[in-house]
Amino acid sequence: MFYEDIQIVHTVQQIIEFVGTFAFAISGIRHAAAKHFDWFGGFVCGFAVAIGGGTIRDVMLGVTPFWMTSSLYIICTVLAQVFVIVFSRSLKRLDNAWFAFDTLGLALFTIAGLQKTLACGHPFWVAIIMGCITGAAGGVIRDVLLNNEPVIFHKEIYAMASILGGLVYWLLMYAGFSVGIVAVVTFVIICLVRFLAVKYHISLPILHGEEQE
Repeated sequence: MFYEDIQIVHTVQQIIEFVGTFAFAISGIRHAAAKHFDWFGGFVCGFAVAIGGGTIRDVMLGVTPFWMTSSLYIICTVLAQVFVIVFSRSLKRLDNAWFAFDTLGLALFTIAGLQKTLACGHPFWVAIIMGCITGAAGGVIRDVLLNNEPVIFHKEIYAMASILGGLVYWLLMYAGFSVGIVAVVTFVIICLVRFLAVKYHISLPILHGEEQE
């Protein structure tokens, strides 16, 4: 039974990382297109976004970066690039398409980070931090490459949605729910928090420096 549980977690984690890679790659490529990058530049940006957070997580956990274990992650990025190229006109009409894909990537990679950290035997507080890094760091890398202000420094909720999702994941696992249910509920919570925060302009308090005389 224990072996079957490990296999289920591993399978769910792989599926989440594949779908998350696709979603984040689309987000990165869409942003690169807005900056008028060429196809290669778009691919580099999309791939960096897709693997950035997970790579930082795996290096900190002392394991082989996830994208180095299978070529499917590169293939996911190629498919994302093809998707953006083929449906570019449709996506242009959807002003918030990039936001949706970015949110999906945030939620999926947060869950992947949580699961992988726990599988490595670390406590839950470490898993929550790693989940946030996995979900949010890719967006930071994207914004740095595109010379934009990193989204986590905006007043809108971003990284906090990832942290809240980690807390929900922990509570549900503590309550004894199955991995599948926990992953789905956590995914929905992160997406809802992100969507509602942007829609209703919910944000954290802003720091104020010394007043200039």
